[in-house]
Amino acid sequence: MSAVVGRTVHPIEAESYRILRTQLDTTTLPPYTKAVIERVIHASADFDYATDLVIDEAVLASAAAALGAGAPIVADVEMVAAGITGRDAICAIRDPAAPRRAAENGITRSAAALRIAAEQAGPGAVYVIGCAPTALFELIAIAEQARPALVIGLPVGFVGAAESKAALRESGLPAVSNVSGKGGSAVAAAALNALIYEDLVKEGTAS
Repeated sequence: MSAVVGRTVHPIEAESYRILRTQLDTTTLPPYTKAVIERVIHASADFDYATDLVIDEAVLASAAAALGAGAPIVADVEMVAAGITGRDAICAIRDPAAPRRAAENGITRSAAALRIAAEQAGPGAVYVIGCAPTALFELIAIAEQARPALVIGLPVGFVGAAESKAALRESGLPAVSNVSGKGGSAVAAAALNALIYEDLVKEGTAS
């Protein structure tokens, strides 16, 4: 199962959400969209994500169903994997084969690790990329084999980040992305957690 049920919400988190909702009206958003936007802003304290994120409710609902059916989760780096709670994530960045395959194929270690993790996960995984634009470009390149259920593409940086996310949107893959170069491990993990925290999705349904 993907949904994290019976989650204990710390008073600080509850207060953070209360303050967030006094500054941003999310009451008209559909449930999964609301959950993702609020969770990303909660993780970053950056309200720009309300307009910077590019998401689709039907895509999110389908991904949540895939997670509920046990779809594997792949993370590009360990910081992303560490931020995902309630589920384990495959991350091959420390796999000894990653630097070797990177050298053999003329790609970065992050891209090689993504390729290794995709082989381990098989088709239909949910990918969470919050650090390396090259990992996102690699996933797009192998998408026909990987057939991701969802790509959370939120890498951060000045070199290739915005471009990799634009390429993700152009690919037509089911995705969560954002337009700017901002992003990072915390917000990528937050977007995934929004789909597996049952209480957050229920709040969106009730509003």
